[in-house]
Amino acid sequence: MFVSMNYLRRMVQMSAFVLVLALAVTGATFAASAPAVKGPQTENPKRVLLVGNSYLYYNDSLHNHLRRMVAAADAGLGKALQYKSATIGGATLAHHNVDWLTGPGQIGVKEPFELVILQGHSAAALSDKRQASFRESAAAHAKIIAARGGKVALYMTHAYVAPHKLAKPENIGQIDDFYVKTGNELGALVIPVGLAFEEAYKRDPEIKLHNAQDHSHPSLLGSYLAAATVYATIYGKSPVGNAYDAYGQIDAKTAGFLQQVAEDTVRGFFARK
Repeated sequence: MFVSMNYLRRMVQMSAFVLVLALAVTGATFAASAPAVKGPQTENPKRVLLVGNSYLYYNDSLHNHLRRMVAAADAGLGKALQYKSATIGGATLAHHNVDWLTGPGQIGVKEPFELVILQGHSAAALSDKRQASFRESAAAHAKIIAARGGKVALYMTHAYVAPHKLAKPENIGQIDDFYVKTGNELGALVIPVGLAFEEAYKRDPEIKLHNAQDHSHPSLLGSYLAAATVYATIYGKSPVGNAYDAYGQIDAKTAGFLQQVAEDTVRGFFARK
């Protein structure tokens, strides 16, 4: 069968055009948006409430790891902390009564919370319906929190990994884009935990940040990385060199690695333009 050279050239040119177009569309969809809030809105917050689900309460609860990191870096500040964590397994933000939770004295903290961290469902960014629900709930919660003098931070969740049925390479780009845009709409700080997981896996593909049972929830190392990322974001301080090691469960080399990933991720995230 004879095929002319002109025909072959046209086919190659067309294939190249389609590839460039696909890359352009992908880039437009998942281009890294810049966060409007570039750092902590409250200096050294002491009264902090974390609202979310099992992504927070796994592995002795993220708020405990965060509190211990703060105390390890600054014993005086650590003694003054009043942290609370309100979590419901599998919950979305719509499942939480933030009006009641943030009422002074309702859950044992007499003064209003200075900072409330909102963590939504693990798939909140992955469908139009879930995105709309998250935005609506986050906006409603933010109004209540602001009325009581507090600030809001959005906890960017990490992506699923294979063999989870919803794991896709493009998920983290969608998560990143959604949380940054929502945070900008609300004037809220975004905590780039999902990006820290992605960066850690790039640097060390063998590290185990996900629970081996479901490839969704964090492992202890994942919770530690999340805590280090939250610490760097809401306190504006480097976690590198922090002595907290989950009571010897994390060796010094691994802890140092995760601390460095957290610092680099947060710095890079806030440097976006």
